[in-house]
Amino acid sequence: MTSNIFGENVFKQSLGVFTTPAECLNEIVSAYTDYMKVAETEQTKRREIDAWEKTTIAQINAQRDLLIEYLTRSFDERAENFRVLFNVVDIALTSGNNEQLALTLHSITEIAKSSPFKELANLASVQAALDDPDHEWTF
Repeated sequence: MTSNIFGENVFKQSLGVFTTPAECLNEIVSAYTDYMKVAETEQTKRREIDAWEKTTIAQINAQRDLLIEYLTRSFDERAENFRVLFNVVDIALTSGNNEQLALTLHSITEIAKSSPFKELANLASVQAALDDPDHEWTF
């Protein structure tokens, strides 16, 4: 059997049985009540999705900020290390100290070979390092 939009049995109408105005009104009220329940449920789902979205975006932003902070500190530290080592190279060249020059160039090469990105494999250690004000940034 099929039903019309009000849920009435079409077979019932085909037999010539018509609903009363009260039944029709009851069907409309019932359909509207069902609509309101569905609308409320869907609105609740949208609020849950919005809350999840805000939470997820906040987590992503926090992780991004953590990564940027880590990279800023590590690259600043690397830049400072290179600056100091190249000053030592200049002094070694000026003084003709080949042993000091060789050691310093070796240090520069080792620092250049290392990557600040390798530490990012473990974000928990990065977070701990950033939270520790006494952490020494070595490369």
